[in-house]
Amino acid sequence: QVQLVESGGGLVQPGGSLRLSCAASGFTFSSYAMNWYRQAPGKERELVAAISRFGSSTSYADSVKGRFTISRDNAKNTVYLQMNSLKPEDTAVYYCNVIIFRDHWGQGTQVTVSS
Repeated sequence: QVQLVESGGGLVQPGGSLRLSCAASGFTFSSYAMNWYRQAPGKERELVAAISRFGSSTSYADSVKGRFTISRDNAKNTVYLQMNSLKPEDTAVYYCNVIIFRDHWGQGTQVTVSS
């Protein structure tokens, strides 16, 4: 079965950086685009970044463009989200996502940006 396991979250000061990882298993990783979403308290879950099967195409929410970078390593079945210049409004639970007949989600990793 599809499994997605996120890691790398934590507490960081404004302006700091974090790199999130999502280890995938149970499917042919290189056959699917991958996504990162986030959900802040009291808000809808929102798409943050997406990457095509071989990484040649990426897209970002306007709120993170120029600060976040999505990448993937198909040999390691892992997708990453490098987050720089973090702001308090980036505080959220970050989820890895793949669509195979339906949405599949990891358990999420908490990112808190605070001084």
